[in-house]
Amino acid sequence: MRDTVRFILADQVEEIQNCDPTRTVLEFLREDRGLKGTKEGCAEGDCGACTVVIGELQNDGIRYRAVNSCIQFLATLDGKQLVTVEDLGKDGTAGLHAVQQAMLEQHGSQCGFCTPGFVMSLFAMFHNDREHAVGRTEIDLGLAGNLCRCTGYAPIVRAAEQALGAKRSDRFSAYEKQVIAQLKSIQSTESLALSSEYGQFFAPRSLAELCKLLELHPQAVLFAGATDVGLWVTKQNRRLDTVIYLNTVPELKQIQDDGQYLSIGAAVSYTDASSAITARYPAFLPLIQRIGGTQVRNAGTIGGNIANGSPIGDMPPGLIAIGARLVLRSTRGRRLLDLEDYFISYGKQDLREGECVAEILLPVAPDNQLFDTYKVSKRFEQDISAVCGAFALQVEDSTVIRARVCFGGMAETPKRARACEQALEGKTFNQETVNRAMQAMLDDFTPLTDMRASASYRMRVAQNMLQRFYLERTATAYPVRLGTRYQRENPGRPAGEDGTGG
Repeated sequence: MRDTVRFILADQVEEIQNCDPTRTVLEFLREDRGLKGTKEGCAEGDCGACTVVIGELQNDGIRYRAVNSCIQFLATLDGKQLVTVEDLGKDGTAGLHAVQQAMLEQHGSQCGFCTPGFVMSLFAMFHNDREHAVGRTEIDLGLAGNLCRCTGYAPIVRAAEQALGAKRSDRFSAYEKQVIAQLKSIQSTESLALSSEYGQFFAPRSLAELCKLLELHPQAVLFAGATDVGLWVTKQNRRLDTVIYLNTVPELKQIQDDGQYLSIGAAVSYTDASSAITARYPAFLPLIQRIGGTQVRNAGTIGGNIANGSPIGDMPPGLIAIGARLVLRSTRGRRLLDLEDYFISYGKQDLREGECVAEILLPVAPDNQLFDTYKVSKRFEQDISAVCGAFALQVEDSTVIRARVCFGGMAETPKRARACEQALEGKTFNQETVNRAMQAMLDDFTPLTDMRASASYRMRVAQNMLQRFYLERTATAYPVRLGTRYQRENPGRPAGEDGTGG
């Protein structure tokens, strides 16, 4: 066991012994190191002003990804490189990195508060696939997690287009071998165990070790990306006595496909899981692209989205609709259950003492299955669902053989619409059947009114999601999904922002 966190900052190895387990990277930078370029805006991973970039060894190189330092715990940097806006100023003859120079030349900064965050997001994009230019769609996705109240974004987009041309290089590229050597020098096979007056932090190195820790510390808080747990600290001022970090457990970072199930480890981030999931179920892609910003998707995990049991989590409705299953692990062994059975009631899940979510299993889609999932929120990006709906229908000769319909935001847990399903099954998939199924939803749900939506609005949206699903699967007038990025770039098509599921 080790009690020292080691990471690279400003080309030097930092060593911090027994630090506060929930001290954030942002607090460390501003308060401990006096690096004030990284800003605190929202303290909840929403505005992007605190964006930093983390470098990790991957294959023969370094993978750079943007994260929100306001909810990233300091101890999770162990074995990694931390890059801040101050590091970028060492590049170039003018003392500016290419992305900074582009922001200057394109007038991408006004008040300047959000500028370091934008610069760091651009820096991460600068190091992705350096041989090819980054297009407008990728720029929009990459910057969705950074908010600006001054510029209107147009000059920032122009700066991105200028900086992210093909064959990009900088001093980080030139000195990559030296940084790789530094990173290798601080790697360790020993587990991290920190203890201080503020609590305990464990980073186990195997699933077996994790299960033993859970047996010893059944009340410990488990986290991977801390995109939810981090807010318990920054917004609720909660003191977490014992936390266990999951990203160091190799078994929880695996993606495997045995031909029957696609297995996604509980600590696999949205960014890493996206390609495998959308190769099997393409309809998940627009949904995943709207889960937070890039910084959130780089850190957040599907396992965490499930484990926290939120009734408005974005992924569970779609996963339940396709019949996904969960693998739970403990010192007692392996337990398998359907994902829909995991959610018992609000705040209560079928997770026994000493157990953790280990894998999410996605089945192979039947050849005759129609599947899609939709999200409605006040903002298109970077917002929590008011309603999230998913539809998986097996249709043969225009008859619905099997229907699985699930919603988030309509009940105290993600919940299937059983009456709606019964109204669909065995019937011809036509407008009359859809009308009856929409009416049947009134028997399935009694939604709440809250800050995100009224009960009547939620019901109307849920019904209209089914209408939209039907139209997109049958009407030639809708060759693409409504409300996608294509929609916004082609404003001639209906936007679906009036409660119709857009």
